[in-house]
Amino acid sequence: MLPAAKTHRLSLADVLPSCLDAVRGQENRLALRGVAKAVVILVDGLGAQALAARSGHARTLAPLLNRGSTIGAGFPTTTAAALATFTTGRAPGEHGLVGYTVLDAANDRVVNQLSGWDDRLDPATWQRSRTIFEQAADVGVPSYVVSTENHRSSGLTAAILRGAHYRSAPSIAGRLEAARAILDQTPSAIVYVYIAELDKVGHSDGCESAKWTDQLEEIDGAIRDFSASLRPDEGLLVTADHGVLDIAHRSHVLFDEIDGLVDGIRFIAGEPRCLQLHIEPDASRAVRDSLLAAWLGSEGERSWVATRAEAIAAGWFGDTVAAEVEPRIGDIIVAARRNIAYYDSRAPSQRGRNMVGQHGSLSPAETAIPLLRFGAFAG
Repeated sequence: MLPAAKTHRLSLADVLPSCLDAVRGQENRLALRGVAKAVVILVDGLGAQALAARSGHARTLAPLLNRGSTIGAGFPTTTAAALATFTTGRAPGEHGLVGYTVLDAANDRVVNQLSGWDDRLDPATWQRSRTIFEQAADVGVPSYVVSTENHRSSGLTAAILRGAHYRSAPSIAGRLEAARAILDQTPSAIVYVYIAELDKVGHSDGCESAKWTDQLEEIDGAIRDFSASLRPDEGLLVTADHGVLDIAHRSHVLFDEIDGLVDGIRFIAGEPRCLQLHIEPDASRAVRDSLLAAWLGSEGERSWVATRAEAIAAGWFGDTVAAEVEPRIGDIIVAARRNIAYYDSRAPSQRGRNMVGQHGSLSPAETAIPLLRFGAFAG
């Protein structure tokens, strides 16, 4: 049995649509009260389990964390896919960003959805859904994104932040100061603040490290100060795009060294905890069946191994998967359920093996994220 991708009643896809409805004074999935201004702080990599494990170092955030304030990140639990879901309110099967690296079939290549945008990959069409910011503009509600300057002109920004005014500041405190200034200058608005620092430390040092704890303390303190500035008609939500768990180097699986696991594969996409394997287009049915059987036999005890059709039927990529999105999904998906990560020792670069904190799959550590309410949204 494959696990359900809908791990909680509410999900990341509900957050921004509910904020827009709240600003418009309408009922919404999150039951947010009507406000003039809605703010969402998204802390990249702040999983509910990791936050709970460091609760003593997050005295603003952790006391608000409980079963009712935990939602689902969706699948795959990777930044590009999750942020697109967050800003469109749609699942990857609709918006089209189905992984960290994905197949660009038209150009016969695998592209990185965070940094691999070029003149052969148009953000305006590759990401297929209208953003909540565009929908807000339709009804006269301005939207603002506050992030770092280096993200302003990226392909991912062009794909998922369409319709929003961009503001930047290098520090976490500076970003929240910029958000406060927007609120002070605007009678009605949606403001999205992106904090990437925790995810970076998680990847380099792990969520069980002292550096991760120190970064969490900084974020917690900054949110405490910002939330104290909220006025009666301003609501704040704090959430994340995915969780995180630490993977020891000894738990790396070099799948190319296992008999039968790379026979007939043309491209390897996805990420270490959620491989998306694309088979040679002209491979015979026998080759395809043999490859699937090899993965099931070798990895079926420690990972969920599914064909594209099985994953779509299980709703992993949402209730609907558009015809043009289907080829971007691997022929075979290998989603780790134990604390392991998959690597190809033949790859020219092995830098990814230096990562400690990882995500991408369907474990609770990766899928459970906080949704914490402050200001007018706390009541």
